[in-house]
Amino acid sequence: MGITFEQTPEMFGILHIGLLIIIALISVIFFMAFRNRNEKTLIRMIGVMGIIMVIGEIWKQWFVPRYVYTDGPSTWFFPWQLCSMAMYCSLLLPYLKGKTQNTVLVFLATYSLLSAFIALLIPADMMRLQIWLFCHGFLYHAIMILECLAAILILRQRSRTPFYPAVILFSVMAVIAEIINVISHHIINDTHVEANMFYITPYYPTTQPVFHQIAVALGILPGIIIYLAAITIGSYLLYWMENKFSGKDN
Repeated sequence: MGITFEQTPEMFGILHIGLLIIIALISVIFFMAFRNRNEKTLIRMIGVMGIIMVIGEIWKQWFVPRYVYTDGPSTWFFPWQLCSMAMYCSLLLPYLKGKTQNTVLVFLATYSLLSAFIALLIPADMMRLQIWLFCHGFLYHAIMILECLAAILILRQRSRTPFYPAVILFSVMAVIAEIINVISHHIINDTHVEANMFYITPYYPTTQPVFHQIAVALGILPGIIIYLAAITIGSYLLYWMENKFSGKDN
């Protein structure tokens, strides 16, 4: 179970680029194949994918302490990263109604899509020596992409839904992430294995590219604010483009 690569895969290496191409092709095929499916079918599909993600997450929580962080407790893989939110949203989606369901769909079609895309493009924490953990990371984010595309297809069949409820949902999630970071720091007090949910720990500059340099230059708190604002702006641009291409920009 703990079998490993001879050396850790490199970002933008042959394996990484090959997986990106495969995921892109699968995503295009999925979008074309299901673009005319009704809402109920797509919502059911998202729910099933959510169950698959939960099963994978349970496996990961079993795997990590046995084969990755074997020297003591770690909350680095605690399931409350931004990418983790798609798992919870998709699992709950079939049971939500009305505005609440619309909010979750918009969140999946924007925040989750952006986070999945960036995670696959710059998968620093996914380039693991352990083969099964490496595969889990890319498979999880590939499923995320499909969920997000399904959410877009559902929203195309509905009247235009507002973006601001998704911002509120994201803000609540970020606050919870920071609470987890603070609690984890005080319990573990080791920056190598304590939680850094949403990459906004208040104890050191974010490790995210570009935003790390911003945090170093301006300070941790301004860096966090700029980072979260950038995610929201990027998500809104996706929201605008999705409505533009579906003819709902007026």
